[in-house]
Amino acid sequence: MTCPATLTSLLLLVALSVTACVSAQKATIANGEGYGPHPKLPMPRPTLIPTVNVAEAKRWPNGTMPKAAKGLRVNIFASGLDHPRWLYVLPNGDVLVAETNAPAKHDDGFSLRKFFMTQAMKRAGAATQSANRITLLRDTDGDGVADISRPFIEGLNSPFGMSLSKGTLYVAATDSLVAFPYASGQMQVTTKPRKITDLPAGDINHHWTKDVIASRDGRKLYVTVGSNSNVGENGMPAERGRASVLQVDPSTGKTRIFASGLRNPNGLSFEPASGALWVAVNERDEIGDDLVPDYITSVRDGGFYGWPYSYYGQNVDTRAKPSRPDLVARALKPDYALGSHTASLGLTFARASSLGSTYRDGAFVGQHGSWNRRQHSGYKVIYVPFRNGKPVGRPKDVLTGFLDQDNKARGRPVGVTFDRSGSLLVADDVGNVIWRVSRK
Repeated sequence: MTCPATLTSLLLLVALSVTACVSAQKATIANGEGYGPHPKLPMPRPTLIPTVNVAEAKRWPNGTMPKAAKGLRVNIFASGLDHPRWLYVLPNGDVLVAETNAPAKHDDGFSLRKFFMTQAMKRAGAATQSANRITLLRDTDGDGVADISRPFIEGLNSPFGMSLSKGTLYVAATDSLVAFPYASGQMQVTTKPRKITDLPAGDINHHWTKDVIASRDGRKLYVTVGSNSNVGENGMPAERGRASVLQVDPSTGKTRIFASGLRNPNGLSFEPASGALWVAVNERDEIGDDLVPDYITSVRDGGFYGWPYSYYGQNVDTRAKPSRPDLVARALKPDYALGSHTASLGLTFARASSLGSTYRDGAFVGQHGSWNRRQHSGYKVIYVPFRNGKPVGRPKDVLTGFLDQDNKARGRPVGVTFDRSGSLLVADDVGNVIWRVSRK
């Protein structure tokens, strides 16, 4: 009989051997063809054992930092944080950072996929205990470095998204949307959270992050909820209310599904020219290096975006059972592909940017980085140019160097936003740093 420790070693050996055997093979899609409004999509190649090629977390050696694009520079805005994931800038310039990670798991079932995902997360530095804290950072002298750092809200359950509207700060924790009164310049929240509504969570809670954004008039809130599986393998009853953007009435807590079929939506942002709501979405795994592209897209009220039955429009995923040709027929094609397995999480538009004319009208995306691809993808911050409210052309690298020459991760970018000066802030949850990108 094989003991659990031996089984673990054997499974890891098999996974690493499979990855090693194929790592030298050339990716089927050339660099860049998985980006844009019309990405090239190869045939799916399902595998029993997923490709596991996560960049091992190393963190930044002293004196090193990411590389900013030409004409830009980068500095440390804040360091010594505990897995910083998401950012929100208050009107007075204070920066809130969610120091957070996945909640404790209570799903005891075994699957090969779950096993490999757990090992990958450990290797990537993502298996740390959640600090469950929102920290306030303040730059009192305007030199681009936070000189005050203190706990702002503590004791939440894996908090993530934050949004201020009409004197109320809303926080999307993994299992609920809560609210706190806020006064300008406030250094700490001492009131108890007021629950607006429960959010889908439960024992599986596969994609635990929830973002929140308030409509411009403050009458509605929008909340992202990821799927409870890769492609519905836990059964569709486990997906109720998930893989969607929810619309919430903050005065009553009444909730409805605004848009669905979005496997793992994260960053929410309003596009300045059109006023449309946009979201960054992580697509599914395990059907090849170059499927399926992550994307950013505008979200329509009542729109269905394919998951789990199809991808990138009406390309059928035969793994989803039972099939739903009726839903596939109305699946919307996303607006802009961001490359496969890039784990594109953060999204913000350039309306507040002071980075120059090159970065005036588009979107900035934090790409956390791949685990299910032979050649690493993501691990950088990119800029997607827009014209008349729509993405155009090729993306531009803004912040790179998160992988070292040995393909180990010195950092992994997540949330992105602009500070009051128009400089770009980037949360790095492996480096435990907030980077600040400004114009030279």
